Amino acid sequence: MEEIQQPTPGYLNGGTTRKRDDYLEWPDYFMAVAFLSAQRSKDPSSQVGACIVNQENKIVGIGYNGMPNGCDDDLLPWSRSADDLLDTKYPYVCHAELNAIMNKNSADVKGCTMYVALFPCNECAKLIIQAGIKEVVYLSDKYHDSPEMTASRRLLGMAGVQYRQFKPKKTEIVIDFNSINHPGMLNSATK
Repeated sequence: MEEIQQPTPGYLNGGTTRKRDDYLEWPDYFMAVAFLSAQRSKDPSSQVGACIVNQENKIVGIGYNGMPNGCDDDLLPWSRSADDLLDTKYPYVCHAELNAIMNKNSADVKGCTMYVALFPCNECAKLIIQAGIKEVVYLSDKYHDSPEMTASRRLLGMAGVQYRQFKPKKTEIVIDFNSINHPGMLNSATK
């Protein structure tokens, strides 16, 4: 009777081709999606993206900062400062967190995790809490000492929403649309 050999785990048909080991891990992937989404923002000074993920590692919402739907972003101001607050972007712009929650593709985002480039402000913290998001993973906290961020941390803490700073495994992810035409080139596109 002839012995049937089982393929070695990690090998296809007993060959020597192995799976890639430099693929993006889930957290890096989700933060990269948030950063890619931010590229849609027309804001000249701050491009922020957010990505909401459920417990099954499925993306359920994506957003970026921009003006509300139906409002002509050529007629609204993009300035960070002016003598009159109404001549700045702040009374008008929708933050990435709000847009990600509003753009959800499931019944709700309760129990989900939000990946976002910047630590959320107090207004976004309220939306995050009300939406039932359980965790916020952020990259930058550059406005940490502002009253809005202090209020945000206070609100998130009181509501039991966990938050933590993201520590990327890769400092850069390059998207090369030509890599699909050159086998093996994808591996060299991530650092």
